[in-house]
Amino acid sequence: MLFNHGEIVMRILSKRQVSDLVLYSPQHIARLEMAGKFPKRLRLGPNRVGWLEREILDWIEDKLATR
Repeated sequence: MLFNHGEIVMRILSKRQVSDLVLYSPQHIARLEMAGKFPKRLRLGPNRVGWLEREILDWIEDKLATR
């Protein structure tokens, strides 16, 4: 569900937004993805990808829990 009573409950983040959020380069994010250590991207079109914000935030929370 993307909307609940007009409120956005799920967002798709761009490559730049994800990079800014996790402080990794897009290349490093791609390497982590291929190794199964980062949430998988969504293919939105032939030249566009995105990530679910909740999955990225969950990944960050896991990192915080293991420090």
